[in-house]
Amino acid sequence: MQNLPHIYLVEAVARAEGNISLATPNVMPLESAPPAEFGGPGTFWSPETLLTAAVADCFVLTFRAVARASALRWLGLKCEVEGKLERKDGILRFTEFVIHARLTAEPGTNEEKARAALEKAEKTCLVSNSLSAARRLDAQVIVS
Repeated sequence: MQNLPHIYLVEAVARAEGNISLATPNVMPLESAPPAEFGGPGTFWSPETLLTAAVADCFVLTFRAVARASALRWLGLKCEVEGKLERKDGILRFTEFVIHARLTAEPGTNEEKARAALEKAEKTCLVSNSLSAARRLDAQVIVS
């Protein structure tokens, strides 16, 4: 890891109507639009889905690091995140992220160790830790 602080730069370019083009150096640009819930087409990534995806992506990347550090062998991880958007105290905001994690591990894997690694990943994910919304982990370990 590089020394802190890390600075991340994203550029958003838009016209009065249409999609927003999101760009960051050395990465393919991404088109964004409002979700269907806000009158958008619902066929592009939106700020709401991007934020929820950031929680899912960070959880998986954090789990990889935790598993590597604890010498946990695993085969696959499926992570689905539900982001709940509500009006709270007159402000529209995300109030909860539920992480549904399904870990497939090798035969002979200690299920408690695997579950502990999933829980540690949830507790140490830097994206989730940067948000004020509540978090809940629904973890399942399948040894096959």
